[in-house]
Order: sequence, then structure tokens, then C-alpha cells
Amino acid sequence: MIRNRHKRSTLYSDTAAPPGVSFHVHEITKVYRMGEVEVYALRSLDLDLYDGEFVVILGPSGSGKSTLLNILGGLDVPSSGHIFFHDRDLTHASDAELTRFRRDCVGFVFQFYNLIPSLTARENVALVTEIARSPMRPQDALELVGLGDRLDHFPSQMSGGEQQRVAIARAIAKRPEVLLCDEPTGALDFQTGKLVLEALERVNRELGTTTAVITHNAGIAAMADRVVMMRSGEIIRIDRNEKKVSPAQLEW
Repeated sequence: MIRNRHKRSTLYSDTAAPPGVSFHVHEITKVYRMGEVEVYALRSLDLDLYDGEFVVILGPSGSGKSTLLNILGGLDVPSSGHIFFHDRDLTHASDAELTRFRRDCVGFVFQFYNLIPSLTARENVALVTEIARSPMRPQDALELVGLGDRLDHFPSQMSGGEQQRVAIARAIAKRPEVLLCDEPTGALDFQTGKLVLEALERVNRELGTTTAVITHNAGIAAMADRVVMMRSGEIIRIDRNEKKVSPAQLEW
């Protein structure tokens, strides 16, 4: 791993993201106010995410990882600064525009699977494909994550790792440009977590989906193109892996 100190960009401060950049984040700050108390979740943060890359965002609890992911995904907005998705200014987008952005462009994977117990794997994925513009067939999405033989199984008939892979299939079935994952292996054991990471790596490689995974598990970092390290609402370093390893080779 080649380590480089993170340097703040001074380019494209308030314009669309440059070519090849999915997200351009400039000087975003997020402040939560509780009465007279102000809590800074993010502090003047700059970051570019590139088309098709796999990024791991590392940091302890309270470092701002989830807040950053929520802002990237249009679930939250910064208190100040600018964020662009290609030529789309998310900073000043209306609620309706953010809803369209989430529906059309972003797939989410969370620590807990949020599957509907009474629906099969195929039916859980189909919930998304019914509202997408040009979706995959549910069975094709499930094949991509290695569950082609579990199409008609219910969540109760699947392991935790299989349920998480159904959640990944559901997220990618609408062919999102970006996949945002919040601790996707946090509730899984070591071997099962590797299977989930293999599914994410395959989606990134075969579909070219820009993928960001936030985690406190430093062992995952070796599979990423870049590793963004956060602490106290700031990016303290960005490393680039000259040679990535496969999820099967990870140890933690």
C-alpha cells in the first residue's frame, strides 16, 4: 500500500464534478444542533470519488463515516459546502430531486438486511425492479451475487450472509451508478463476511459500479482501490493500493 498525505483540492470548488469523477465534495461541514450545543459531524471535508472505483472509508465510531455516506446518498444534506454528482448539484437539490437521485442513481446496502420475511429472494429483489427505469431481471441480480439456486427461498430459509447478498442483489438490480454500503459485514462472521465482500467486488468489477464501503474493520482495506481514513469528522489520510488483494485473501 502506498501512503500519501491527503491534500485538500482547490479545484472545481463550486462547479460540476470534473470528467471521470462521480462525486465531487468540497468543503462540506455538517453540524447538528441540540439546544445551544453544536456537534460537528464533518469539518470542511474534501473528497472526489472516481467512476468505477472501489473505496473503503475507515474510521472509529463517531468519525463521521455514516454522515458522509448519508450525504453522498442524498439521505442528508451538508450544513455548508458543495457536493456534486457528475453535473448534478446535490447541495441545493429539492426533496423531490433527492428522491429521484436516490431512486435512479444509488443503491444502498446496510448492516441489517431489511428483507421482507413473507417474500422470497426473487420477490424481495423485484420490489426494486418494479420502480426502476431499466432494471435487471431479479434472477440475474441474484445470479450475480451467487444466489441463482436460492431464488424461491424465504429469508428464514437463508443464512445471514445469504440474506445480505439478497440485499446486495436488491440494491444493484436497478443498475445504480453508485453502491453505498454501511458496515455490510458488521453482523457477520469472518467467513460469511468474505462471501459478502466477494459479491461486492464482483458487482464493482463486472458492472463498473462506483462502490464505497464504510467500516471500522481495517482488514477490508486491502481489497480497495483507495482507502479513506477519517477521524473526528475529518479525512486524515487517503491511501492508494498499488496491488489489491481478493476478498478471499483478506485476514482480520
